[in-house]
Amino acid sequence: MSKTYTPELPPDVLQRLDAYAARFRPDFARARQAAWAHVYLHGLLIDGERKSIEPLSRRVALPAGLDVADPEQALQQFVNQAAWDERDVWRRHRAVMAEAFASPRGIFVFDDTSFPKQGKHSVGVQRQYCGALGKRANCQVAPSVRYVSPEGHCPLAMRLYLPGRWLGDEERLDEAGVPEPERRPLSKGQIALELLDRVRAEGLPGRFVVADAGYGVSGDFRDGLEQRRLRYIVGVTDELVGFTAPPSWEEPKAGTGGRPRKRHRLAEGTPRPMNLKELAARTPRHKGTWREGTKGKLSGRFAWLRVWPASGWATGECVGAEPVRLLIEEQADGKIKYAVSNLPPRTSGRPLTT
Repeated sequence: MSKTYTPELPPDVLQRLDAYAARFRPDFARARQAAWAHVYLHGLLIDGERKSIEPLSRRVALPAGLDVADPEQALQQFVNQAAWDERDVWRRHRAVMAEAFASPRGIFVFDDTSFPKQGKHSVGVQRQYCGALGKRANCQVAPSVRYVSPEGHCPLAMRLYLPGRWLGDEERLDEAGVPEPERRPLSKGQIALELLDRVRAEGLPGRFVVADAGYGVSGDFRDGLEQRRLRYIVGVTDELVGFTAPPSWEEPKAGTGGRPRKRHRLAEGTPRPMNLKELAARTPRHKGTWREGTKGKLSGRFAWLRVWPASGWATGECVGAEPVRLLIEEQADGKIKYAVSNLPPRTSGRPLTT
């Protein structure tokens, strides 16, 4: 993994950092806590591969009035023991960011944020896909939500995901200090919806959601966005199945022998659904370009069509499912990606195929 380089912060940037940190002063019980918050923030921004307490305490020159014999211990106490609530800090951060970026055209973007780890004691750590490394590795993963608008973009919130191995080990949870309210068995999609409700409850505008396939494959996540009356476009995998025309169903009815049928059944003559890989193979695509890249215009081949979700079709679980728009993108290297959206039927795919 290549080392991340952060340039040295010039005096004018440090002055702006001081002004930004000062806005969070009301979220700390004492002025000294707020001063240590500024030290910690400064340490995270300056150059250095390791961002743990020990190296940070040696990198930052302490401001006047904060001289201590052991900066590492003092900073450790601020982060781990001092009585301040990070939820208050997050709320103020979102309020500050909203001043600059809030827009009715705002978009909520969901993704995993991963933290590579060497040991096994950090909360939620296990071997899993690590986006920071692009492979499976020992790491923590946190569903996160960002805000994008015509004015810019910023992070809004995140929460660590607790794998089943952690949730099933009370002793390990106790040793790591995981609070009882955070021990609920939540999927990443459920965490994402809770984060979304939290930031929207604070008044941040926006009616559109974007997410990758890690969230888009979850029908519960997509249904949750529908229930909140939000439009979305989310990645999915080629294993998703769908009908290319409205399916017909037979109502449950008593059989001529044996147990009466309790579930809907696909009507005779209705074509069976197909997975998206099969659908892409038979769907023509059209070339489209969208902007200039470092190596010329970015382009691909696209198809934009309507499908009816068919997950659980054999047992009638998808009866009544509303159709979605399917975007098929064939990239320049031949790789095919998929996304589904609940944009209204009148939405044109023409901008995608110009």
